Amino acid sequence: MKDISLETKKAVWEKNRRSNYAASLRLEGFDVSPDHAERKLLSREELLRQYSKQA
Repeated sequence: MKDISLETKKAVWEKNRRSNYAASLRLEGFDVSPDHAERKLLSREELLRQYSKQA
């Protein structure tokens, strides 16, 4: 069995995370397209920074 690099593992994990997020939105009744699973999600720090500027 060949070794899989850490970067490859991270990429698979992120793709799966985005896909699960889009599926979760669909289950909650939001209109989502397959493109939503491909968008990069913001990190926690980026979200906090974005919303603290609006307050």
